[in-house]
Amino acid sequence: MTYDSTQELPTLDPGVTLLRRPDPRDAVLHRLVVAALRRRDGGALWVDARNEASTAALYAADPAGRTLDGLRVARAFTAYQHHELVRSLPGRATPRTALVVVPRLPSLYRDPDLPEAAADRLFDASLAVLRELADALDVRVLVTADGADDGLTDRVREAADDEVVVRRTGMGLAFEGDSVRSDVYWHDDWWQTTIPYWVELCGVAPDDADAMAADGPRDPLQSWLGGAV
Repeated sequence: MTYDSTQELPTLDPGVTLLRRPDPRDAVLHRLVVAALRRRDGGALWVDARNEASTAALYAADPAGRTLDGLRVARAFTAYQHHELVRSLPGRATPRTALVVVPRLPSLYRDPDLPEAAADRLFDASLAVLRELADALDVRVLVTADGADDGLTDRVREAADDEVVVRRTGMGLAFEGDSVRSDVYWHDDWWQTTIPYWVELCGVAPDDADAMAADGPRDPLQSWLGGAV
């Protein structure tokens, strides 16, 4: 079996997805971006904040670097810059855009030197652009909201179509959301399944009491011999 690093990573649905990472600096975001670029033709647009677009993490997810040719990164250092970059996305994205990435979405709007009223206005406008972009182009918009669990984070949750929580387990990364669930953990030469995987594959066995009510009590000998008694 050939190991494919994208197998353990979920395929995101079109719309806005809020990624909840086990740690703000966890590289799972970079791995999801690389996986999305491998799975679909087209590029990715990344509006960066707080130096989240780490080249080391991106190249660790794609050592050859060929997948990253389609990635375009624009970095903001203030809320005003961030808002202007988000506003520019509809003019840059196309139906072939594989992914739009906006990590730490509320972060710059929390800066203490920004008046609260201005922060709210800019943030709500940026969030509306991302929602409208996802709807208009049916594109995948991946955001994070690491940091304070405040009103801005609540607004991201309300706007998101799905919220994906990532946990680290002994078998690997576990993803859980409305449209995402980790049922299989892939490794170099083996893979670990879970009970939900087999339930989806084979269904649920009927309860013994339900089976007896439907068919009546069964003779154990008849069961062994297939009814030939």
